[in-house]
Amino acid sequence: MNMSENSFEGNIPSSMGEIKTLNVLDLSGNKFSGELPTQFLTGCFSLSLLSLSNNKLQGTIFPKYMNLTNLQWLLLDNNNFSGKIEDGLSEAKSLYFLDISNNVLSGHIPDWIGNLSSLGVLLMSNNFLEGSIPVQLNKYGNLQMLDVSKNRLLGSMTSSFNLSSAYHLYLHNNQFNGKIPSTLLKSSQLITLDLRYNNFSGSIPHWINESSSLRILLLRGNNLEGHLPKQLCQLRELSIMDLSYNKLNGSIPGCFINIKLWTRQMQEGDDSQFYFWEPYTRRGYDSYYYNPTLQLDNMEAEDRPSGQQEIQFMTKYRYEAYRGTILSSMTGLDLSCNELTGDIPPEIGNLQELRALNFSHNFLSGSIPRGFSNLSMIESLDLSHNKLSGQIPSQLNKLNFLSNFNVSNNNLSGPTPNAGQFANFDERNYGGNPGLCGPTIHKNCTNVLDSPTTGSSNKAEEDESALDMVSFYWSFAASYVTFTLGLFAILWINSYWRRIWFYFVDTFIDLYFYWVWKYVLCR
Repeated sequence: MNMSENSFEGNIPSSMGEIKTLNVLDLSGNKFSGELPTQFLTGCFSLSLLSLSNNKLQGTIFPKYMNLTNLQWLLLDNNNFSGKIEDGLSEAKSLYFLDISNNVLSGHIPDWIGNLSSLGVLLMSNNFLEGSIPVQLNKYGNLQMLDVSKNRLLGSMTSSFNLSSAYHLYLHNNQFNGKIPSTLLKSSQLITLDLRYNNFSGSIPHWINESSSLRILLLRGNNLEGHLPKQLCQLRELSIMDLSYNKLNGSIPGCFINIKLWTRQMQEGDDSQFYFWEPYTRRGYDSYYYNPTLQLDNMEAEDRPSGQQEIQFMTKYRYEAYRGTILSSMTGLDLSCNELTGDIPPEIGNLQELRALNFSHNFLSGSIPRGFSNLSMIESLDLSHNKLSGQIPSQLNKLNFLSNFNVSNNNLSGPTPNAGQFANFDERNYGGNPGLCGPTIHKNCTNVLDSPTTGSSNKAEEDESALDMVSFYWSFAASYVTFTLGLFAILWINSYWRRIWFYFVDTFIDLYFYWVWKYVLCR
């Protein structure tokens, strides 16, 4: 029974509990409200798929009297279920897909969820869940996708946290702390690791599996420090890496050219980059029939629960959400807001498939590599707030897809590029570089080019003036010493001049006391 995407209101009828042999029920995308009827939760024991997502349902999510033990797919996301998660679903041993995200659930994640031996996809994001992730989730090793993001989970993730079967881990926007378990990056089949906005500290693990399938690595907004390990270059399947807003230091490795999806190392016809977005099957759904002529597997893809993953990545000054085929073609590297130093490796210019590159808010020095003109697919390039010097390479005019460019607050000089995409940029993209000039920033290059000569001349005059002052000080000191010694020599030899000198000193003392006392009395 598929009654989704209508405008049905009110409560779900309790009489639906009389449909004892109902296998699939989809009431998603309506306006149902109230609590789930007891008769419905106990009578529809044959249900294999139940979708109630995107309604206004409320109350307890898994009451103890619940008797839906044959469920394989259960979607209750985007409702108003609240309170603690009870154990009414603990006997659903065939459950494969569970989505209770975007509700108002609180309390701890119950341990019994880890005892569901068939559980492959667990989505619990955007609630108010507390505590830690149950270690029981490691028990059976069948979990392929775990999303507990945007909750209040905390604590350290010990080395025993080893979801070796997982393809996708979303733990962002929580309060996890301690070191990142090295077991996560040792996995050979982990594809997505999202640990953004937690309190992880220490360094990025160096133990990275050379046969890793990791495509998405998001560590933004933690307290990570130390150097960027060169072992990151072993992630040859990587497409998006965000290490921004940490305390990473040292130089940028030039070995990123070993990453296939950032260069053009993919072989023709190699579509392996697409396989991972939905690694789990829709079992328990496609095989059901309403009648011999209507098969559920002929329904449109958007009408079926897909669990398709979504990735958020900062580009073009805003967060963008990528999913599906768009996600499979997106590539990006963000190292902004760290403490990185040294020159930008010229090898970065060989990452021809990168669409977004952000090195802003670091302490990078040297010049912008001319090889950046080879970033043929780049759409967003941010090098602002560094210590870069020299000219902006004119070869960058060849970047035909560039829509966001920022080199502000550096020490750059010379003319700005003004052809192609660069004709669309203005002062905001170049501010904080007094030595830059060009029509796009309304600054005449003739004056700027003359200023270095004038500046050199002024500098020479300043140096000469400084030299004259030093000579003056030395000559004054020598003259003072000579005069003093000469005076004492005269007074020592000639008694007449010595008497006059003492008379002069005595007169000066008398006048001094006279005027001081007069000033005091007048006050």
